[in-house]
Amino acid sequence: MKKTFIYVLGALFCMTLGLSSCTDYLDRDEQTVLSKEDAFKNFKNFQGYVEVMYNVIPDVAKHYWVSSFNWGEDEIITTGAGEYLAGYSVDKGSYRDFLYGSGKNGSTFLDRDWSIDQGANQDDRFKKSLWGGGWYAIRQANIGLKALEDGMLTDATQEQRNFIKGQLLFFRAWFYFELTTYWGGLPYMTEPLNPQEQFRLPRMSYQECADHMIADFREAAKLLPVNWDDTDTGRPTKGNNIFRPNKIWALSYLGKAALYAGSPLMVNGTDNDLRTYDANYCKIAADALGEVISMVDKGQCQYKLVDFADYSKLFYERKDFLMPGSTEAIMRSPSFGADSYWRQMNSYQISAICNGDGIILCPTANYVNYYGMANGQPLYNEDGTVNAASGFDEHHPWKGRDPRFYHDIVYDGVKMIKNVAADKDKYGPYEFANFYNGGNGVNDPKSTSRTGYLNYKFIPIGANLADNDYGWGFHMHLSWLRLAEVYLLYAEATAEGYGSATAKASGCNLSAEDAINVIRDRAGVDHVAPNFTASVDKFMSEVRRERAVELAFEGHRFNDLRRWKLLTVYPYTIKTKQTFDRDPSVPFDGNAPKDNAVVNFEQEVLVTRKLSAKHYWLPFRIDDVTMYPEFGQNPGW
Repeated sequence: MKKTFIYVLGALFCMTLGLSSCTDYLDRDEQTVLSKEDAFKNFKNFQGYVEVMYNVIPDVAKHYWVSSFNWGEDEIITTGAGEYLAGYSVDKGSYRDFLYGSGKNGSTFLDRDWSIDQGANQDDRFKKSLWGGGWYAIRQANIGLKALEDGMLTDATQEQRNFIKGQLLFFRAWFYFELTTYWGGLPYMTEPLNPQEQFRLPRMSYQECADHMIADFREAAKLLPVNWDDTDTGRPTKGNNIFRPNKIWALSYLGKAALYAGSPLMVNGTDNDLRTYDANYCKIAADALGEVISMVDKGQCQYKLVDFADYSKLFYERKDFLMPGSTEAIMRSPSFGADSYWRQMNSYQISAICNGDGIILCPTANYVNYYGMANGQPLYNEDGTVNAASGFDEHHPWKGRDPRFYHDIVYDGVKMIKNVAADKDKYGPYEFANFYNGGNGVNDPKSTSRTGYLNYKFIPIGANLADNDYGWGFHMHLSWLRLAEVYLLYAEATAEGYGSATAKASGCNLSAEDAINVIRDRAGVDHVAPNFTASVDKFMSEVRRERAVELAFEGHRFNDLRRWKLLTVYPYTIKTKQTFDRDPSVPFDGNAPKDNAVVNFEQEVLVTRKLSAKHYWLPFRIDDVTMYPEFGQNPGW
């Protein structure tokens, strides 16, 4: 009988960092376990081994029936039914609640539980956690790389060998990138550990980890193709290779990892008020991201920005269980769950018109203010006064706004139900969004909007009980990385690395300013105004605002505020609502809500977040930090 392949597969479950005992696995019938030789001997078998790592990538938006994944100052949850969601715990500074709490408090993709019964081969998306799955995949990658080094892949072309190694390096670096984003520096393991040996590797600094990630991503970019469909190896699965790491993935994440390493939190720590960048890391980031942009601009890859007319296809598909993302999605989780979308979809609407769980995820008014004017200007100056150059008028606050505002945000007067004829008495009162003082869209913090806005970025108008324009075939999905973010990362990295909004990275024809304007051009927004390009600091205020608008509610804001060291700085610590009355002297027009007039337009603080320096990093379990002295707890925890 062949020697059972316990070294390769069984040891995956024996990690020291929180994974469960491998006893159950070792009790399996030897006939059910692949031999070491069979698992790695040819490309098909080895690729099957690699693809286990695909299956542990969490799906941020569908990790629970109603998923809370926007933890910055961007979103607030209704009261009464949603207090167990992560957003509440983060606002209170109670990170341990949503990471390790009992019951439903742990309903987030960062969940720490990962046992054999919830292993990589199961399909329950609720149990695909970043912590457990990340360490699992890192060990999987290291075992595969060791098998390559030992010459166990005997039946493969050089191209196939390259693709196997490139995927393993990419996944090792990617899971480390996500883990270190939340927990900071960790032991960067580059070979499989012997389960019988005592684990004593110390935590590295963030930059030390980043150096390893950058090296892994760079090597992966050399080994992987731009498009698997155009290769001999990928041709047998042509049309089904969109979820496989490629050169664009690797270069994009090389850039993102380097920019994070050069960002204020990682450079300066939490015990001071410094918010400077590391120019060297930013240059590395800019050059990698610039290479991607150059390939896109020259038509040398399969990725391109979608037209604004198709903007919704980045986030949801209305039929046939299609995966959203179109030509712009770079990295996505391959998991699927239309049933969860049906529940998540209802969490963006007032309870009276949907089959929800009594939970509404509302955009905060302060965040909606980042959506500036179509002329490219922000609504307000830094001191809170109206920006005169913008033309914003608090008497007509919905007029002349950035087109993405009208796509993403439901504001007062917007038609929410397309056809109320089926049950006019029941649904007629909710045909239009009534968000004025006393209106039925804001009069109950448990079942209506708490802020005067709703988020329809991920759902179509008509996805309600009256219109019944939704079903199991609808699918919401958020990319881990899409092309628009590559442009925005490039703008930030180039400005900070090369010291000017007009600077260009090596090999790229776009300046930092140009990259922002490409995204604005797509949406029909005017370019960055000259007064914002006069200095890097001024330009960065528009970079941050552009990220807030383009990537709104896609799960980025919390990490952005953290890496910029703004999480604990006013006004990023407050969540507000807007209150107003409809102007009685101007007739309300439901067919032209942009033109409606209001009076007594004010902003009221709902929440002041209780966050301090320790909240820039997540805490580890006590079990983790008491394993051995070299693995220390994050400051303040």
